[in-house]
Amino acid sequence: MKGWQLVEFGKPPRLVEKDDPEPGPGEVVLDVRGSGLCHSDIMEIDSHGADWLLGTIMGHELAGVVSAVGPDVTQWKIGDRAAVCPSNTMRCPGFHYDGGFATKHLSPADDLVLVPDAVGWALGAMMTDAGMTSYHALVRRGGATAGMKVGLIGLGGLGQIAARVAVLKGIDVHVAEPKKDVWPLAERLGVRHVVDDVARWENQNFDLVVDYAGFGTTTAGALRAVGFDGAVVQVGLGISEAMIPLADMVGRKSRLLASRGGTKEDIAELYTFAAAGDLDPTVTEITFDDIPRGLADLAANKVTGRLVALI
Repeated sequence: MKGWQLVEFGKPPRLVEKDDPEPGPGEVVLDVRGSGLCHSDIMEIDSHGADWLLGTIMGHELAGVVSAVGPDVTQWKIGDRAAVCPSNTMRCPGFHYDGGFATKHLSPADDLVLVPDAVGWALGAMMTDAGMTSYHALVRRGGATAGMKVGLIGLGGLGQIAARVAVLKGIDVHVAEPKKDVWPLAERLGVRHVVDDVARWENQNFDLVVDYAGFGTTTAGALRAVGFDGAVVQVGLGISEAMIPLADMVGRKSRLLASRGGTKEDIAELYTFAAAGDLDPTVTEITFDDIPRGLADLAANKVTGRLVALI
């Protein structure tokens, strides 16, 4: 098998060859068909000092075809279409063990989710992180339901999925996105209104704001946008520390919640939307060989939507 391995911090991953993995008890091998590129991958490359990451094949967002199963695995068979939930346990592919920037992937069988035939490999891969993370923050942590007034900060790989899901659920959806070239996408998704700065939402009494950007000012703006007893769900980590307006937060009795990852059930529900044709986010497809260039484009903020390598 071939894979893109992190061998030096601050440098692109290096193409390496390894023996094909053999599944043990409770394990399954996938022939990888789609692998998504994420800003978390950029953070991994820049994680100076986290030496345990070195030597790992990157990529935590993947889907493929089952090509081998362990001796005690009964729920999966060769030829099944499956994706890996990266947050099913505390061990995440691409970080704690070899991930999806590879031709083959060894996964715990319990981490797999069935990919419907009607869902292509690009969506099959991206729903395991970009989809799952955005959905979990909006629906599970944020409790978004029909009729609520909800603001979403950022219309990138995560925000666009959340926006479409929210519209499908009958939610009054608003987006804050500084890149005006993606505003037409918001209109196609069914978003009611778009602004270029979350500060424009101050005192607009949102029931919920989900921050997929996380640049400090976005979190502060979100707390000033929600009404009494409103909630802000923090997902994005554009910066690692931020100042928050405590007076606004206490005065409104608002809640600031964190959300990371999600569940296999989240992924399965997203596949239902995708299989029906209701969820068709913007995806840029690249080849396996283009993964280092794709990571560079992602780091330079040159990517619209989600970037997925088809293998």
